[in-house]
Amino acid sequence: MKAVGLRNYLSLDHPDSLLDVDLPKPSPTGHDVLVAVRAIAVNPADAKERMRGTKTEDPPRILGWDAAGVVEAVGDKVTLFRPGDELYYAGSLIRPGCYAEYQLVDERIVGPKPKSLSFAQAAALPLTTLTAWEALFDRMHIDSLGGDRGASVLIVGGAGGVGSIAIQLAKQVAKLKVIATASRPESAQWCLDLGADEVIDHHGDIVAQLRGKGLPGVSFVLLTNSPDAHFPAAAQAVLPQGLIASILPFENPPDLSPLFLKSAGFVFELMFTRSMFTTPDMLEQHQILTRVSGLIDSKALRTTLNETLTPINAANLKRAHALLESGKAIGKVVLEGF
Repeated sequence: MKAVGLRNYLSLDHPDSLLDVDLPKPSPTGHDVLVAVRAIAVNPADAKERMRGTKTEDPPRILGWDAAGVVEAVGDKVTLFRPGDELYYAGSLIRPGCYAEYQLVDERIVGPKPKSLSFAQAAALPLTTLTAWEALFDRMHIDSLGGDRGASVLIVGGAGGVGSIAIQLAKQVAKLKVIATASRPESAQWCLDLGADEVIDHHGDIVAQLRGKGLPGVSFVLLTNSPDAHFPAAAQAVLPQGLIASILPFENPPDLSPLFLKSAGFVFELMFTRSMFTTPDMLEQHQILTRVSGLIDSKALRTTLNETLTPINAANLKRAHALLESGKAIGKVVLEGF
């Protein structure tokens, strides 16, 4: 099968950073489904993993954690899907990724592709949707049925992949007042188009800007980028008994003591945790993606796709990685077709 892989962990200016390769087609067993990949999306995790290792990979390592495709075959324990079903999923960080014509993925972290979306539109969603859903509803315990209606959430990095779907989930599903951050006119407009009530600049004084909007603080804060830079403002902005969630680790451990007097909390979110540790609630990701598929088809949510490249090959993946590394991507970048 065709695939794009790496043998060594290199910067994009190296010609061998990503390579077109040919690998054996895998076969499913157990809970695995074999997916014929139709479209993939790129994420910051892809670029980080491309640079993270030190050893030479033989066979080449396949990256990629966002895909949509069709079930080709199923393992003997599969009960949720059958050949011909259309799927979307994010996969597992510790297994071969989706930069390939075929991929094995555990059925428990796969959802039915929204019927109203193309494969490219669907591929833009899984990783960021799971991340945002888990951060909002599992980690910060916001009521996904609207029980916290009217509470406020600050989403730092609203125009990125996670921010783009988090705005929609917070507004359309949880019925919150959504304040997003963006630093450019086009990214600010993107956030407003997705449903944000207010947009402020994360390069400015976040607390002062909130007060300028008549907000003494917010009940929830979701940090989707640069937690080291934004945690101090988040700690100031969060209201008593509020919660802050980050989807990235800190480079330097922060001082959490500013949260003490407020009895406020801090949590991390990594959507790969359930698949990495085969947690007892691993099936929850299938259920989340299934619910989101329904929300998409009912027009409550929309895809976050903003740019499509064709075909799926090393050259186009390098272009996509470069866009992510520039920090100027809005929404999601998707590649379609081998």
